[in-house]
Amino acid sequence: MTDPEGQRLGKLEFIALMAMMFATIAFSIDAMLPALPAIAEEIAPGGVAQAALVMTFFVIGMGAGTFFTGPLSDAIGRKPVVYVGLAIYALGAVLSWIAPTLELMLAARILQGLGAAGPRVVSTAIIRDLYSGRAMASILSLTMMVFLLVPAIAPLLGQIITDAAGWRAIFPAFLIFAVLLLFWFGNRMSETLPPQDRRPLRWPLMKDSVRQMFAHRTVRLSILVQTLMLMILFSILTMVQPIFEVSFDRADSFPLWFGGIALASGVSSLLNAAIVGRFGMRKLVTWALAAQVVISTVFVFWMIADMPGLFAFYIFWQWGVMFQGGLTVANLNAIAMEPMGHIAGTAASVIGAVSTVLGAALASPVGLMFDGTPMPLVATVLVACICASVFMQQMRRAEEALV
Repeated sequence: MTDPEGQRLGKLEFIALMAMMFATIAFSIDAMLPALPAIAEEIAPGGVAQAALVMTFFVIGMGAGTFFTGPLSDAIGRKPVVYVGLAIYALGAVLSWIAPTLELMLAARILQGLGAAGPRVVSTAIIRDLYSGRAMASILSLTMMVFLLVPAIAPLLGQIITDAAGWRAIFPAFLIFAVLLLFWFGNRMSETLPPQDRRPLRWPLMKDSVRQMFAHRTVRLSILVQTLMLMILFSILTMVQPIFEVSFDRADSFPLWFGGIALASGVSSLLNAAIVGRFGMRKLVTWALAAQVVISTVFVFWMIADMPGLFAFYIFWQWGVMFQGGLTVANLNAIAMEPMGHIAGTAASVIGAVSTVLGAALASPVGLMFDGTPMPLVATVLVACICASVFMQQMRRAEEALV
């Protein structure tokens, strides 16, 4: 890690701060899961499926914001973009809190997602400013660990808040989170992009940056695989509550099961941080995908044969999918960012925007396929991992061709 003049925080605090910036997204989505039945009862006549739009529209806003937060941070610096993003996020939380109708709440959630893109994208750019190569992958893994651990806490916290003060009280929690993050970041983090390294916010320069990214075969393939991994995560978020409620009649214990799985899967990020320097990012992603193809194939045949112990296998399978996330997403981000250090902000924006928006779009029809069993979700994950494995093999050949 470089040590820019005026930097006030050490490595551990840096990781914790970046992780909290990453966690803005997970917290804003996962805390809403237990509140969906209450939201449906009060303002969503279409039921839980319609209430779930409060998560979908947040992701839409985040994807839209991701397109320009990176280039903006390349032009004016990292810190101002985080400040503006958190202010917009806080405003969206307040408007969601007081929204009288679902339509107004969805508009406010888009605004909240738009603001959340600031800390999410800029955190990746900051990491790339200070790290490179496998060291960057290690730092991203540790921050991703918190991203994966937040679901262990957020649904339970959302349930506690909903039971104690009603579902609308979740939005003041988001507001408090934004204020704490703003105070920590503003007082402890120094600017990591010197004025001489900034790129003016001009369309020709932005267009050239995007052209550079998509002209690089490894970056293109990494974005494709990231898109599939995020599609898997968004699909699970969309279907996990109905699966626990309808397939296994465990709606009341859902936050505990979901939290336990997320907590156990967080080990993968620690493992990745420990071994990525030895094996490299591409190999770990390839191995994780291969393992998931095997597990999901067995699970599909297990359901077809109507074998006993379906719930236990589902818990193991979902843990495996979230464990896989800790071995893939951070490494894929590092692979894509590595050759783009000179345009880190723009690269973080484009990578995040394309993978998030396409991942959410691909995940949307998966929820409509729910038939009362985990089969549509498991089959979707299996197909996505097979396709991702093919792309990783193409990436291997591209790397070998450069040797």
